Amino acid sequence: MASYKIVTYDAGQGARAGIVVNDTVFDVAEGTGNAKDVSVKALLIDWANAKGRLKALADKPKGAGHKLSGVKLLPPVPDPIGIFCAGANYTDHVAEMARAHGTPMEPDPHTLGLKSWHFLKTAGTLAGANETVHLPRRSKKLDWEVELVAVIGKKATDVPLDKALDYIAGYTIGNDLSARDAGVRPGIPVGSPFRNDWVAHKCFDQSCPLGPWIVPAEDLKDPQNLKIQLYVNGVLKQDSNTSAMIFNIAEQISHLSEKLTLHPGDLVLTGTPAGVGTPRNEFLQPGDTVRCHIEGIGDLENPLD
Repeated sequence: MASYKIVTYDAGQGARAGIVVNDTVFDVAEGTGNAKDVSVKALLIDWANAKGRLKALADKPKGAGHKLSGVKLLPPVPDPIGIFCAGANYTDHVAEMARAHGTPMEPDPHTLGLKSWHFLKTAGTLAGANETVHLPRRSKKLDWEVELVAVIGKKATDVPLDKALDYIAGYTIGNDLSARDAGVRPGIPVGSPFRNDWVAHKCFDQSCPLGPWIVPAEDLKDPQNLKIQLYVNGVLKQDSNTSAMIFNIAEQISHLSEKLTLHPGDLVLTGTPAGVGTPRNEFLQPGDTVRCHIEGIGDLENPLD
């Protein structure tokens, strides 16, 4: 059975769902003969059935196809209802940020009876693979954060922990770009409820590069044991493993589904490891190129201006 990856691509006819087989992109709707398969969101809404159609198409591709290098890749899910980003979810990252801020290392939140927590990004923050990201000029301290992203494949409410991974259609790569100098409102004292500004910090345009594709969940044998890395201009900055998560992927899906309903196409960014720029006072500049790598998925690269 041929392996495949799911993309949203534009070869001159607007955004369409495609599958990548051996560096060739095949249009899904044309290949399956199902007009509803025109978008990745539609595939995810019908994931229980759509994955069978995708497997059949990967085994016997139909249509001329397009060379992968000749199409524009858009965010693989360009229209999620929710983008949920795990806060402080790698042991090595929590330790480095504690050192940077001169604060004591927090205990494992499991020992305190705590559950995972997430903040939100909007669909307007998404950027595709190889898309030039325009840095917000109001920020001088723009940081990088490579993250494994779980793509939800069916409606999830109050999901038990042992069933949580069944709700994931696949995985992709995200870069949670963060304006560190915009997250605190100037002149507001510590402890004030008006001090933090998560929108300015995390939700500026193009602050969530995503892609280049979705790898079906069944093709990643163990999402909790993947090498995760980030390079700036070819220099390795983050180098860890998804095994270093504090709350694993299943816990995050289960905990989120207790608070709200997750929908097909929703994205869960599962946290970033050590190696961000803040502790070394090093930040992104126009002209930089960021490359995120996750084992079993590939590379997400974006130039900056």
